Amino acid sequence: MSLLEKINADLKESMKSGDKFRTETIRNLKSAIKYAEIEVGGMLDDAGVQAVLAKQAKQRRDSIAEFSKAGRTDLVDKEQAELALLEAYLPEQLTADKIKEMAQAVVTQLGVSDAKGMGLVMKELMPQLQGRADGKLVSQIVRELLAS
Repeated sequence: MSLLEKINADLKESMKSGDKFRTETIRNLKSAIKYAEIEVGGMLDDAGVQAVLAKQAKQRRDSIAEFSKAGRTDLVDKEQAELALLEAYLPEQLTADKIKEMAQAVVTQLGVSDAKGMGLVMKELMPQLQGRADGKLVSQIVRELLAS
């Protein structure tokens, strides 16, 4: 079963059970997927759907940070619940330690020793971590590795 088929099945299930929050969240996700399909001019494969999921999850994380700054705990709770639902469709996220380990291997492989080589490291590392780690976190870890 493809990822899109699973999302469609979960939408039907949530509609049957009357779970309005889950139904609304999945519908918003399907809408984002549809927009992405229009952009590329065709159906998305699982990797494309995962990219949309990752983008939606990142938007939720950003919203959580902004709403927290503004003291809007009601909106923070809603965004966290949506994020948890979206993350169920994403591959398991890597821990900071695992990202650091992979980044160190790439730094060693490329022989980079200063911050000037950060672009090279990121270019090599990000395809390996695609969908399994947040780009900001990866960038932060690589920056710390190259600074020491």
